Amino acid sequence: MRSLILPLCFAVILPVSAQTPPKLEPLPEPPPPPPGFIDAPEEPQVTIRKRGEDRVEEYRLNGKLYMIKVTPAHGTPYYLVDPKGDGGFVREDLHTGDKPLSVPLWVIKTF
Repeated sequence: MRSLILPLCFAVILPVSAQTPPKLEPLPEPPPPPPGFIDAPEEPQVTIRKRGEDRVEEYRLNGKLYMIKVTPAHGTPYYLVDPKGDGGFVREDLHTGDKPLSVPLWVIKTF
């Protein structure tokens, strides 16, 4: 049995090692962007304020406030996020990855 293992290993390894890699050609240069195209990513504008002992960071994109990070003097930071863009902020703990609690509202059985 042991005498068959070595020839079988060579039978598998030799064809794989005998393959030659394909000849690769360099990719052509990409075409230039169309006129008027701006390739600068938009970065949010961050305003940092102190309210008492708390640190408040306001994140704006195109002048619109979309997120507020509040870092209390004692405790973990939390975020206020505007999910719909209508100015109604909702607290989310983004650093923990927790999603807001969604309570099911199904009627299973009535008496």
